[in-house]
Amino acid sequence: MHAKYQDCRATSYVKGIFCIYIFFFNSVIEMSKRKLDDENDAAPANDKITKIFSCFKSDTGEVLSDGAVELPIDTNVDKLQELCNALLQNEIPLPLAFYINNVEVTDDLRKHIGKDFKISENVVEIIYQPQAVFKVRAVTRCTGSLEGHKEAVISVAFSPDGKHLASGSGDTTVRLWDIYTQTPEYTCEGHRHWVLCISWSPCGTKLASACKNGLIYLWDPNTGKQIGKAMAGHKMWVTSLCWEPYHKNPECLYLASSSKDSDVRIWDTKRAQTSRILAGHTKSVTCVKWGGSGLIYSASQDRTIKVWRAEDGVLCRTLEGHAHWVNTLALNVDYALRTGPFQLGSTKIKTNTLEYARNQYESVGEERLVSGSDDFTLFLWKPEKEKKPIARMTGHQQLINDVKFSPDGRTIASASFDKSIKLWESKTGTYIASLRGHVQAVYSIAWSADSRLLVSGSADSTLKVWDMKTHKLDQDLPGHADEVYAVDWSPDGVRVASGGKDKVLRLWQN
Repeated sequence: MHAKYQDCRATSYVKGIFCIYIFFFNSVIEMSKRKLDDENDAAPANDKITKIFSCFKSDTGEVLSDGAVELPIDTNVDKLQELCNALLQNEIPLPLAFYINNVEVTDDLRKHIGKDFKISENVVEIIYQPQAVFKVRAVTRCTGSLEGHKEAVISVAFSPDGKHLASGSGDTTVRLWDIYTQTPEYTCEGHRHWVLCISWSPCGTKLASACKNGLIYLWDPNTGKQIGKAMAGHKMWVTSLCWEPYHKNPECLYLASSSKDSDVRIWDTKRAQTSRILAGHTKSVTCVKWGGSGLIYSASQDRTIKVWRAEDGVLCRTLEGHAHWVNTLALNVDYALRTGPFQLGSTKIKTNTLEYARNQYESVGEERLVSGSDDFTLFLWKPEKEKKPIARMTGHQQLINDVKFSPDGRTIASASFDKSIKLWESKTGTYIASLRGHVQAVYSIAWSADSRLLVSGSADSTLKVWDMKTHKLDQDLPGHADEVYAVDWSPDGVRVASGGKDKVLRLWQN
């Protein structure tokens, strides 16, 4: 009887454990189901979203339509182009680029929608930006070797309309070249020392050149003859030249120069006299830029950038932050100011060139300045209003030689002795990518007019063309026999010119 009682207890015990296990198992399944349902209710998966509400904004911040536009999630770039051009009421559709959270839309909208996106609450902000009307093709071959200089070619520059090419050399001459026959056109003689820098007037009718003696000459590109007399005043060599923008003065009378003597001078080129001296830097002034709003920016080895008012020479503010020499400056409006009245690639030619030049400048938006230094960093500034930088951009391992904004103002490219080129977002200074391929220092860079390509010249004797969509090498261009000091891409996008230590100017085309 005792054994029977023991068997009953054991059976009851096993049944009890089994019931508890079943209850626990059911509870776990129920909880998992509930959690899954909650997750599904809270955040629908992207593949369940079929439409989104979006708002189109220009890159200057203007909202395109009154309300949000409902778009299918699989809307691609072509559909966005059609819709945006319709909202803009463009008779001839403009090529546009679209950005969501600073990332370019290249396929459809699905990949730009986050996991926590709620259809009822979120409106997607799509930034649209007009692209160049014409598409520039990458240069792929050397079409001409222009010989004539007896020393290194230090600077090369295409005229604002892309029809003339000039070069300055250590042989004390400035040369003008016929880009169509690829032959020497004129040799401009007058300097008695190395020609360090050249600069075309925005109207394209004058070329300024400056030498190590501190003298500045003007030349007529159509005759190769000197205009007026030499402009003397600087006590040491001239490091940089920049003209007053076309929309400020269509006659292009005034020219700014910076010098090793710590001064910036504004010249009246008609009288060949100094109009104003901007004194304040304590060491060599390395670079000068004349902005579109009437301000002049100067960079110096005293580690500062000074902002001057051009009309009266008043120092507006000093931008500080760099820990070593400031080597180079670039403005987001440089391309608009360079091409001035020339309507390159436009389908409708406007007769009022002054108005056109002003509209081109204003379409870029607020002026931004970027500075590159021997301290391996770049600083991004809003120099018209603020002394404090927007961003300090770090990453280079050696000094920065050259920096350029893309013509559309969206991207900054910087070239360094560390053999790399780095790309940065122009509004925030955020790092985008590094372009590696050169095996020695990169001296000079130039953008194509449509901002889709970048060319670089290096101490390794090559030019390289980089694709801005893939951030990869597009073309490797050997040909020079020695270091390449200067490169320029013509504003019409057709050709690239390069010059360097081998004394030869080379032209590159598709």
